[in-house]
Amino acid sequence: LFPLDEAARAALSTCIEQPEQLALLKALQNSQKPCVLTWLKTDGPITSTPAAYLKLHLLSHGLTRPNSLNLDGIYAALPNIAWTSEGPMAISALPDAMLLARVEGRHLEVTSLDKFPKLTNYVVPDGVRIADSARVRLGAYLGAGTTVMHEGFVNFNAGTEGPNMVEGRISQGVFVAKGTDLGGSASTAGTLSGGGNHVITIGEDCLISANAGTGISLGDRCTIEAGLYITPGTQVSLLDEHGETVKRLKARELNGQSDLLFIRHSQTGVVQCRTNRQAIALNAQLHQHN
Repeated sequence: LFPLDEAARAALSTCIEQPEQLALLKALQNSQKPCVLTWLKTDGPITSTPAAYLKLHLLSHGLTRPNSLNLDGIYAALPNIAWTSEGPMAISALPDAMLLARVEGRHLEVTSLDKFPKLTNYVVPDGVRIADSARVRLGAYLGAGTTVMHEGFVNFNAGTEGPNMVEGRISQGVFVAKGTDLGGSASTAGTLSGGGNHVITIGEDCLISANAGTGISLGDRCTIEAGLYITPGTQVSLLDEHGETVKRLKARELNGQSDLLFIRHSQTGVVQCRTNRQAIALNAQLHQHN
């Protein structure tokens, strides 16, 4: 970490050739706030707040994909911040700031108390629609053509290849390939809580229906019926093309396989899996004009 003082900025201006980078440097020269230059020679554990923000920006700018950076130590490095309509501030300073705003007839909106800000306050991804910006954290990776509806959520170090429809939750570490649809309140298991350590990936052209979810990875062209949550230990009856049970196994044995349809028997409640012969397709009109 280097303080970006006047001498450092002058030295940088002699070795930068890109016009957009020079324009940014000029803007930094006029800054009334302290500036810090963060330079990472190796991708090691995070030991400073600027390094944490740099890695989150690398993800959200699409320069690196989820699970490609070492994010160990990020929670210790990021302070809990009050994110407000007047910018971020220390939580300890918030009561006085709110009182001063009321005295002066201003409204100070506190959008969250969190370690991670909203993505859209810092990065605007190309070709993306986000219906509720509070539902996408800085550090999310959103590929062009992604639509995140009001009940969708994308955590840091998670995201979509695009195009995708997201009406459910994409947990930390989960990456969703192109063409996949997460239905309303659908869920993907992350690794931040509950003791899980398996990183979930969702393949192309999958459908995780409304209120469904998965704790195993899916290959391409898989479907989980509405309301069905597949955990690694879920007992699954594997059906042949005639609908006969050929094997009973735990869902983890199907991890990452393609062309699977997970359903429940409507009378017995038994979870069944058979070949998925009807792969979904996104509505192109919803994603081509983002």
